[in-house]
Amino acid sequence: MAKYAILNTFYASDLWRNFRTGLILERGPRCQACGRLVAKSIELIGHHKIELTPENVHDHSISLNPDRVELICAECHNMEHKRFGYQHIKEVFLVYGPPLSGKSTLLRQRAKRGDLIVDIDRLYGAVSGLPYYDKPDGLFSNVIAVQNLLLDQIRTRLGKWANAWIVGGYADKFKRERLAEDLGAELVYCKASQEECLRRLEADENLRYRKDEWQRYIDKWFDQYRE
Repeated sequence: MAKYAILNTFYASDLWRNFRTGLILERGPRCQACGRLVAKSIELIGHHKIELTPENVHDHSISLNPDRVELICAECHNMEHKRFGYQHIKEVFLVYGPPLSGKSTLLRQRAKRGDLIVDIDRLYGAVSGLPYYDKPDGLFSNVIAVQNLLLDQIRTRLGKWANAWIVGGYADKFKRERLAEDLGAELVYCKASQEECLRRLEADENLRYRKDEWQRYIDKWFDQYRE
């Protein structure tokens, strides 16, 4: 396939080979994931934290950025990509916190291509075609129905996704812990104070006409939240 030909050409290039060799000389022949010393440097794989695609492979801030490339052994590489015996290991994370606490930022940093993301804001956008901050009340039941369908698929580990991320406020301790237990999910809290969330609200130009509405969302979350 053309996709793989483009990537294979990059990995076979002198540019990539010299870059990888430089990383090994700098960091030593040790897997950065498990810490194991690798006797043959040829067995160390340069793993891109942002998966390379035909669209980004020529962006050297991604493909040749030392901060975005790890040296890992073949076993850790297979585990990272969920293949060759690791494809059935699916991790699930329930990301919660107040509005504007940084949940979307966390996803951008940690979620990977091929992960399943169940985010109520994104689901609203998918069914309405509107921006994340505009959520028509009349679509609520439809959005929840789609969310529940995807949660059922996570519960049964249906599909070939690698990891799953469920994103929402989940201020109620009992409900979020029950859901996390039901899905076999790890809880990830995006911690932010009420004052921080309100400052971000003031700074977000997309919300300048909806500040009262979003302040109510923030106030309600903190009123309901229990650790």
